[in-house]
Amino acid sequence: MSEKVTADNNRSRNQALLNFVALPLILLTVALLGGLRVNAESGAFVFIPPPLITLVLAILLLLLFVRGGLVELHAWVAPHYSPLTNSTNILTLIALFFASAQAFNSVLPERGLLHWLFSFFFLWTLWNNQFSSFDERRLLRSLTVLFGTAFVLKHMLLASLYAPEGGWLKRIAGTLVQGISLGALDAPMFAPATGYIAFFTLVLYIISLSLMAFRGGPTTEGNRLLTPGEIK
Repeated sequence: MSEKVTADNNRSRNQALLNFVALPLILLTVALLGGLRVNAESGAFVFIPPPLITLVLAILLLLLFVRGGLVELHAWVAPHYSPLTNSTNILTLIALFFASAQAFNSVLPERGLLHWLFSFFFLWTLWNNQFSSFDERRLLRSLTVLFGTAFVLKHMLLASLYAPEGGWLKRIAGTLVQGISLGALDAPMFAPATGYIAFFTLVLYIISLSLMAFRGGPTTEGNRLLTPGEIK
């Protein structure tokens, strides 16, 4: 009996650590790093606030979380929870919203036609997914592919194309692209460290979503983590 009580207490403490410390901390870190860039010339940090379109995309993504079962609102906020628990859970959901907006911000080109092409790509994908059937795992796989594709296009393909230290072939290709598009495809240059920051940001974001999916699994007490309001 004592071993079972000890195991239950440890499980409850670990769950509280996950819900009220680890998850909010990861989301806040994503919200901070998503707008961080490194200037290519001076090496100084530049913070770019999330554009309005990223807030719209974050709202659509949160609606998709609710539809896919990744976020079950009744398990986060309920009348029988204490005011402190409800307040903490609401703040965590707000952190999830801003982390989602900054995740989009990290893979969107900062200006020009490419910014709107990427935005339309995200908007079209999320809007179509609102009418599709999703479960938690399929939603996570879809988001991983979505953000991964955008990351490769911006921080690997485009960054390589516009890199000033690239070879003559890259410089010619970049000049031709800018000339054909009349400068509409021009993009600000940042240091390579920006790509590493974006990669770390997206990894943390996917980890936070995975933690939420794991917590929202089967309802059998023996094989799932407790929801936030169930922790005593």
